[in-house]
Amino acid sequence: MTGNPMSYTEEQAQILVEALPYIREYYGKTLLVKYGGAAMIDDSLKQKVCQDIVLMHYVGMRPILVHGGGPEVSEVMRRLGKEPAFVNGLRVTDEETMEIVEMVLAGKTNKGIVASINQQGGKAVGLSGKDANLIVAEKAQSSVDLGFVGEVKEINTEILDTLASGGFIPVISSVAIGSNGES
Repeated sequence: MTGNPMSYTEEQAQILVEALPYIREYYGKTLLVKYGGAAMIDDSLKQKVCQDIVLMHYVGMRPILVHGGGPEVSEVMRRLGKEPAFVNGLRVTDEETMEIVEMVLAGKTNKGIVASINQQGGKAVGLSGKDANLIVAEKAQSSVDLGFVGEVKEINTEILDTLASGGFIPVISSVAIGSNGES
């Protein structure tokens, strides 16, 4: 080898120096992180996302993670003998599909993310949009009836503020509550 390559410790120090302006800018601020797509499918990316969320918390930011999980929902639907249907990239969600969506997102997917963040040294708490009426939605208007697909109308942040002030990292599944208590 030629030259004097950086040791791992020097490389880490350089990364922190480069990150310092961002840490200063976002210190004490609440940051909403949307988590979905390939980062939810690849196990190494899952771990890195959770590490980054914990790092954000430890350097004084207040991350809130909101996740989807469409591929997991589709996989469970197929295992249960139900073929997913989409219109313009949106899942057609009848009552049975909504039950599966809620089971997968608010259950399996959410709790897996929470466990991963906790394994990285964070204190994550899993929620759905139905908890404390966190996310209130109404039926989405479309040229095709998409069923239980909604548009967010209100976010009630009180529970998020309470959790963040206690040092917890909220992890929220994208299941909202309708005006009549429906998902």
